[in-house]
Amino acid sequence: MTFWDHLAELRKRLIRIVLAVIAMAVLAFLERDIIFDKIILAPKDGEFITYKWLCKLGEFLHVDSLCMTDTHIKLINFNLSGQFMTHMTISMVFGLILAMPYVFWQLWQFVKPALYEKERKYARTAVFIMSALFLVGILFSYFFMVPWTLNFLGTYQVSTMVDNQIALSSYISTVTSVVLSVGLVFEMPVVIYVLAKVGLITPTFLVKNRKYAFVIVLILAAIITPPDVFSQIIVTIPLWALYEASIIVAKRVAPKPDPADLVED
Repeated sequence: MTFWDHLAELRKRLIRIVLAVIAMAVLAFLERDIIFDKIILAPKDGEFITYKWLCKLGEFLHVDSLCMTDTHIKLINFNLSGQFMTHMTISMVFGLILAMPYVFWQLWQFVKPALYEKERKYARTAVFIMSALFLVGILFSYFFMVPWTLNFLGTYQVSTMVDNQIALSSYISTVTSVVLSVGLVFEMPVVIYVLAKVGLITPTFLVKNRKYAFVIVLILAAIITPPDVFSQIIVTIPLWALYEASIIVAKRVAPKPDPADLVED
């Protein structure tokens, strides 16, 4: 294929991706009650399933701080078009999330002709793994990180003289940024695979900087969870497991040194 043929093929794939995202976004737009009442706004309610699970776990472990029954979040809208624009924004976000497996598939279809048969087999597996990791990251952030984030930020006060009245746009941006960012963070093993495959990063580098990565994970867990050790552990474990999985992946795919070079050294 010529350069222009490649551009035409890429354009075709991008058009399909955009159409898929729009189709899923329209579906989300039509299901407004489910998207907002049952999903987006659910974590601010004390009856959210995560709060119930944590309360039961707290009772079993005698850790009172795990029981977060009321976030005290009262949402208000300042702009005349605020709720409509929020509806549009959330529909696009859901469209992107729902279409993500198809997005990965189209990207794979674009690079497929340049791969050998063995590489194609691995690429098909990579599409499944990337979709699964993204979905797991979305679910983990929604059911664990979002409730703790809302509980901490929604109840934090610099003074009892100041009441929290949260703007709808602020609430939406917080929830969507946490969900999408964690979904992307869960792609870390795939990113490390690519970087290690081309030699831009090595297992030695990851192992050497493991302590710094651990500190970053702890800081992140401390920010979004209540001030107790058990809550931080619940969030730290999966994030740290991702980093360790990335090290294992890097060790398996990193280019091996040439024996001839070792002899010369």
